Amino acid sequence: MIPDRAPAGRGRGVFLVGTDVDSLGGSQRVLHTLAQGLAERGHRVDLIGIRPSPQPHPYQESPAYRHTTLYDRPPRPGTPVRRFRDVLHPRRLYGRHVQHAERDRARARVEERFRAVEDGYLIIGSPWAADWLTSVRWPHLKGIGQYHESFPQAQASANLRLILRHYPQLEKSVFLSEDDAARFQSYRLPNACVIPNPLPFSLDEPAALDTRRIGAVGRLEAVKRLDRLIDAFAAACADLPDWELHLFGDGPQEAELRRHAQQAGVGERVCFRGSVEDMASAYRELSVVALTSDREGRPMALAEAAGFGVPCVGFDISAGVRELVDHERTGLLVRPGDTAAFADALRRLVSDDALRGRLGAAARGHVASLSLPTVLDRWEELFTEIDR
Repeated sequence: MIPDRAPAGRGRGVFLVGTDVDSLGGSQRVLHTLAQGLAERGHRVDLIGIRPSPQPHPYQESPAYRHTTLYDRPPRPGTPVRRFRDVLHPRRLYGRHVQHAERDRARARVEERFRAVEDGYLIIGSPWAADWLTSVRWPHLKGIGQYHESFPQAQASANLRLILRHYPQLEKSVFLSEDDAARFQSYRLPNACVIPNPLPFSLDEPAALDTRRIGAVGRLEAVKRLDRLIDAFAAACADLPDWELHLFGDGPQEAELRRHAQQAGVGERVCFRGSVEDMASAYRELSVVALTSDREGRPMALAEAAGFGVPCVGFDISAGVRELVDHERTGLLVRPGDTAAFADALRRLVSDDALRGRLGAAARGHVASLSLPTVLDRWEELFTEIDR
């Protein structure tokens, strides 16, 4: 439960803006969780998505915040330009006219929302949202930029360029780990600070760890490298037929992963669960959680599983992962990309009930500071610091 604590002075006006806030994903869950938590503490909260989700996910049964989407429909795929004359084709020119009109309406809608409060805070959920907001007027609001991934992920994409272009002009830039904040500061971003993402669940009842189920949570896409997880599961549990692998999430790789599981000889033991609304119950079903991604910042699935006392086997791919998984104390980490080492670590956990229990109990305590009330305290402390 979120404590019924009134913020210092009156409740603040808080806007949270993201590119797509309603698809099933970790950053979207965080925005809805923060919006609900801050609203229940007495703040006047607006959660604003720029584009609607093609497949919206219901994050809150009874939201205490206002929820707005600026565009009426998801972005349409562009038509490739094969010849110079295609640029001036009437259909393309009309399409650009429609896009500009939609953009102008969306910007007018968000400016109207911003004008409805005299002052407050604008929490910008991604560098792309910050880029979109550059032509929107909000001089009376105090801007805070968020980034939900790691510094190496930003460096390998356009995100670093966008962060360095837009975030220095904001009051604060919020990152997920001390290592990431320090690396952004070294790129002349002096306003970098750290607030971790909160756990979205009440963690009263831990997992029993006796279900013989290994789980992975996230979209079924190439970067998650679930093919490696299937191979490691097949090797680690070859002679343990009562163990299963459960994959939670949808995505473009589902058919390919089903074929891969069949080829690995574990097709009947890999369960594709799709999108699950009650993830708290899903975590309690698991005995181990696995992470085989090529890239991750500070994956919420590891924090959420740890909150239910589920130990992790993962690749040591970022400072954020290392902050969530203390090797040999709360879980097991192996060299990135080493599927054989991953299978060995997985075998250790599935073969040793006592080890799972010990690591799981330590994991639960390790993420206690990520409880929603604690993280909300840190956000309110940041508001107070900005106001000074």
